Amino acid sequence: MFAVVRTGGKQYRVAAGDKIVVEKLAGEAGDTVTLDDVLLAGDGSDLKDTNGLTVSAEIVAQAKGEKVIVFKKRRRHNYRRKRGHRQQHTILRITAIGDQKAPAKKVAPKKEVAAPAPQAKEAAPKKAAAKKEAKPVADTSETKASPKAEAKEPVKKAATKKASTKKPAADKNA
Repeated sequence: MFAVVRTGGKQYRVAAGDKIVVEKLAGEAGDTVTLDDVLLAGDGSDLKDTNGLTVSAEIVAQAKGEKVIVFKKRRRHNYRRKRGHRQQHTILRITAIGDQKAPAKKVAPKKEVAAPAPQAKEAAPKKAAAKKEAKPVADTSETKASPKAEAKEPVKKAATKKASTKKPAADKNA
């Protein structure tokens, strides 16, 4: 079903589920608006009576249109004026025409994710404490370490200082 609706001095052909941009209407995003001035309604080629027929819509957003430059000039009088203007608009989603509602869209339910972060923070100190307690004490009865243990220990290299590549500054007084 479709309808022709007049609002803001303009006419719009709408159907259930359509989005249209109209002149600014009072309200905020999420509010419901009823458009009473229905000029024509029909289903296909059949026209229906418009007495008492209303179109309900939901405000999607309040927005501004494209910038329009207004430039005034009078020749030979050094008169130039440049102004810009952005018209206020309301974006509507048509929810129902008369008693016929828009088809409902299937929306996937949001999956809830459990917050494991607090549990992980509490468990981390417990694991560290368990590792410290479970660490075996070295046996002092052995006097010689195995050659494999020596190879695993990292060897520290002596730090070498690189020579400076900067040239000495030339005397400015010379």
